[in-house]
Amino acid sequence: MEPTPRSADPPAGPISVLVVGDPNWRTPLVADLSAADETLVTTAARGHDGYEWLTAQPGEVDCIVCSLDLADMSGVRFLEVVRAAYPDLPVVLLASDGDEATASRAVAADVTEYVPVDDRPSLTDDLLRRVRRAAVRYRTARARRRRARQFDALFDDPRTFMWVLDPSGAIRRTNRTALDFLDAPATSVVDASFADSPWWERSETTSDEIRDALRTARNGSVTRFETAFSAPDGRVELDVSFRPVTDRDGAIVSVVVEALDVSERAHLERELRESEELHRVTLNNMTDTVLVTDDSGEFTYICPNVHYIFGYSVEEIRDLGRIDALLGDDLFDRETLDSQGLLTNIECTATDRAGREHTLLVNVKRVSIQGGTTLYSCRDITKRKDRERALTALHRTSRDLLYAETTPEISSLVIDDVTDIFDVDECAVYLFDTDANELWPAAATDAIESLSGPLPTVRLDESSALGRAFVDRTTLTFDDVTESDAFPVTAVERRSGLFIPLSDHGVFVAADERGTLDEVTREIIDLLAATVEAALDRIEREDELRERDRELQRRNRQLSRLNRTNEIIREIDRALVRADSREEIEAEVCELLTASDRFEFAWVGDTDPGSGDLEPRSWAGDDRGYLDAADFTARGDPAGRTAAADSVTVVPNVADDLQDSSWRREAISRGFQSILSVPLTHGDVAYGTLSVYAGRPNAFDDRARTVLSELGETIASAIQSVERKRALVSDTVVELDYRITDENCVLHALSRRTDCALELRGGVRELDSGARILVAVSGGSPSEVAAAANAIVSVESVRVVSSDDEGGLVQLTLTAPFIATRLAESGATLERLRSDGGDTTATVFVPSPVAVRTIDDVLSNAYPSSELVARRERERPTDAGSRFRDGFLSDITHRQLEVVQTAYYSGYFESPRANDGAAVAAMLDISSAAFYEHMRKVQRKLLAAVFDRIPSVPDGG
Repeated sequence: MEPTPRSADPPAGPISVLVVGDPNWRTPLVADLSAADETLVTTAARGHDGYEWLTAQPGEVDCIVCSLDLADMSGVRFLEVVRAAYPDLPVVLLASDGDEATASRAVAADVTEYVPVDDRPSLTDDLLRRVRRAAVRYRTARARRRRARQFDALFDDPRTFMWVLDPSGAIRRTNRTALDFLDAPATSVVDASFADSPWWERSETTSDEIRDALRTARNGSVTRFETAFSAPDGRVELDVSFRPVTDRDGAIVSVVVEALDVSERAHLERELRESEELHRVTLNNMTDTVLVTDDSGEFTYICPNVHYIFGYSVEEIRDLGRIDALLGDDLFDRETLDSQGLLTNIECTATDRAGREHTLLVNVKRVSIQGGTTLYSCRDITKRKDRERALTALHRTSRDLLYAETTPEISSLVIDDVTDIFDVDECAVYLFDTDANELWPAAATDAIESLSGPLPTVRLDESSALGRAFVDRTTLTFDDVTESDAFPVTAVERRSGLFIPLSDHGVFVAADERGTLDEVTREIIDLLAATVEAALDRIEREDELRERDRELQRRNRQLSRLNRTNEIIREIDRALVRADSREEIEAEVCELLTASDRFEFAWVGDTDPGSGDLEPRSWAGDDRGYLDAADFTARGDPAGRTAAADSVTVVPNVADDLQDSSWRREAISRGFQSILSVPLTHGDVAYGTLSVYAGRPNAFDDRARTVLSELGETIASAIQSVERKRALVSDTVVELDYRITDENCVLHALSRRTDCALELRGGVRELDSGARILVAVSGGSPSEVAAAANAIVSVESVRVVSSDDEGGLVQLTLTAPFIATRLAESGATLERLRSDGGDTTATVFVPSPVAVRTIDDVLSNAYPSSELVARRERERPTDAGSRFRDGFLSDITHRQLEVVQTAYYSGYFESPRANDGAAVAAMLDISSAAFYEHMRKVQRKLLAAVFDRIPSVPDGG
């Protein structure tokens, strides 16, 4: 072990020792430790108890003495736990039966002392020395770290420059504040001469003065002085001190240089001196003048600031002889003054040396001061009077502005009255043109135009004081700019004046070649500018209100048109409900759209499957041969574009681009000025287009477009509905066979992956976001099919309904609508869907009058790679069994059908039952009670269908 460093004094006070071990083992050791001088002992039987006490009393233990065997852990393990939290705390491990492996592990865990002892150790002198030496070394290091942290905290003070030098003057350490001042890394100044360092290049102190201060510090004395540094953002004043640092023997080992930033204190001292000077100047230069006279009116005292009001010096005032020559005769009644002693607020006029007339407010008081008997206090209120007159004129102008109706009228009114408001002849009002992005002179006095000619327009994207005042919303004086771009130089040179922004309206300009824009005048100008701004705000609000009124009227007109459109829609909706065929629907829609001069012309067209041309099916109104003459291709009339793109097409003004569009010329020649064409589409099925023609431009606003677009979908839905109704009573159906190779067909994908035959069984249960189907499995395991289905994204869940040696039944819940639902919406029926090893076929029944092309589009949209392989016409079954089946199925709900189907296919009706009611209910995600309720309702309806339709049997039959 290394000896305790001489530079660190042993810490005062008793040492604290924590002894951890079995009570019988630690008793003699604790007794010996407690008997030792200046030693505090704490004990713990188990390692866990010792560690808890240690963490509860951080910093209270100087050394730990621990036995090798503890009740809850080994001594080495306790050492490792302590080291993880307190890496520097000394731990002495006493081993009564340790071996070399244990000792190696203790050394690896950084044990402080590993001491072999007897079974009942006692505190030998050697052990005491070891424990005390470890504790002292730990406390000394801890004290040294604490002092180092304290020094670092002082050294890193952000308000102080700090350096540590060796006795020769070389830099050993520099704090961040000093380095940031140079914006240099520490490595660039370490070992450099402090006297020649870059800091002093910016200071008022020379390198020789720094060496002298360092020499004094080496001799053991503190040196202190003030200096200043030049910084980019201003002057930095510092209080610098050189302090020697000695070791225990008194030898100087380093010098600490501290430079405290006292700029703020120096600044405050300067401000204090300036404030004192300001007080003296104010007292000597106050504008109120004090005069003292004797009873005859001759001056006995004249205030030195008398020239502020009268323009005379003290000697010149004294030469006037009497106060009457200055303030006039009969200023006050002397008997009244004698009786009251004080007369206040006497208003009079006086003429100064330059011949200017001043209005004064005089207080007169009886006094007795060095021969003087009457004191006169004179205050110049000329500016106040001027302000009162200006405010009166401003009030009149403000009243007139209330009746102004336009911004140019406001500008002209202000310029006409400006010379009455204040004594400035050269004024102008600039207004902002938002479209041109420029300020233009709305009005100007004759005086300013006579000097500079017509005032220029000022663009905001060009540099100018006028533009800067407007953009920054800041009042600028002519003195703020060396050369103003607002006017020609001749108009502003050698002048004083103001650019005052009028909010976002413009700028008010006031110029004076005499340079007499005093404080009062500027105050009145500011008030006038604020009044003009308020008037312009009023005009803007009134314009906005008028615009709102116009907008309200426009919206009322739109609402009226919308009401008329809604009336048409209601009539069409009623007609759609009554219609029995597609032809009747199309004819009624066209007739109602063109009735009562609502629109000029309306027609419905559909694309011919063979030629691809758009063919008219129904129309109303006067087309005047337009259907025969116009071009209805994708580049022609909006009907052709709508048919090609299946989207709404609007032509606001047919007259636009007449030369390049022949169909526009045909339409405009027939009085058609705006056109709207909407697709007749419902779901995946398109039934053509509806086109409406109006006799005025912009007849179809956004609301009309939305309403007529929704009408197109409603018409398509009505057509689909009537076709489905007719299909239900039709005796003829077209049977279509399709081959499907699309992977998005669930049965195709599952059959190909499992190499078994799958067939759709029973009906389809529609869900909010998809469908639930039953699939029969043959030639494979339903469990394998279920496992494969779980890997398909479009399958939300799968459940095995039944299983046997030949196959079984699975229930699939799909995340998207099933093809059978889409076909049913168009009036067709999916009779069969089967896939065997990836060979998938679908059979679809299409009753008349549903178009086969419509059903083909539906299937192609669902399965793009599907192929129609067979088409057959056949009669719908009309036997009693089919009628009974159809009637019964129409009596039960989709949910009841799903419940009874699942029960049937899962073996619920077999004997013995393959699945009981609880199992079937679990398949359907319903309770057992709900399952039995559905079953009873289906059975009741089935028995009612059987028994209620049996003819009565005669007696004896």
